Amino acid sequence: MPAPDVRAAGAVVTRKGGDVLLVHRPRYDDWSFPKGKLDPDEHVTTAAVREVAEETGLDIRLGPALATQRYDTGRGRMKTVNYWVGRVQGDDDVSCYRVNDEIDAVAWVPWAEAAQRLTYDYDRETLAQARPLRRKTRAIVVLRHGRARSRASFKGDDRRRPLLLAGESEAQRLVPVLAAFDTTEIYSSSSVRCVATVTPYVHTTGWPLHSYDELSEEEAALPAVGELVAKLFAADSSAVLCTHRPVLPTVFEALGLADVRLEPAEMLVVHHRKGAVVAADRVSV
Repeated sequence: MPAPDVRAAGAVVTRKGGDVLLVHRPRYDDWSFPKGKLDPDEHVTTAAVREVAEETGLDIRLGPALATQRYDTGRGRMKTVNYWVGRVQGDDDVSCYRVNDEIDAVAWVPWAEAAQRLTYDYDRETLAQARPLRRKTRAIVVLRHGRARSRASFKGDDRRRPLLLAGESEAQRLVPVLAAFDTTEIYSSSSVRCVATVTPYVHTTGWPLHSYDELSEEEAALPAVGELVAKLFAADSSAVLCTHRPVLPTVFEALGLADVRLEPAEMLVVHHRKGAVVAADRVSV
């Protein structure tokens, strides 16, 4: 049986003016995008943000996903690398980065020059894919609540039906994933299972929770959901919207998207710019 793939994650980080962030690894004498292996049980989005910080000193948030790379490491194993477009949070100066044995140069390179600087063809392909997606976007994260007790096993008002222990664990794992997409606005159905799904993120970040009856199974309606979605499209921030499986078609209709049958604690990250959807990526925890 072949060995499992080495898993890694990184980002094609860009800035206004068309520059792209590249790193040089002295061990291989190559120029590539900042990336690295996942820690045990680490989510790929978290790894991408962490690796860019470790290899460049910059804090980023993720934009649209790019095609996954898979190639032979030359040491008898295959490597799978997940990539996203990335944008820097705060100062993008890399002149003070302390070089080391792993990364001995970090540079902002003009887009036209980057393809020549990159060592590998598969990185040049990823760069070409990132080009039409490099402009800054905002995200609307449509999230289905975590795994909850079954309706048959719960007596009383269904709005008070809680998460299972597995659902509570999913809610905890969502925290760094939502942070990776810079979600600072939190909207949830007022039902307990939805509120509990985003509560760990609220407690960790301090961002306020906006609870809506109109996102619950009992009271959801297209006009109210459409009004909220229009508000999120117009906002200068990214948001998460947590709701129920029966409400998701209404949310996706308001977004102008086809229905996506999300699993519990799964999300569709909808990247938009100037009111238009640029990309939509499915993410599981």
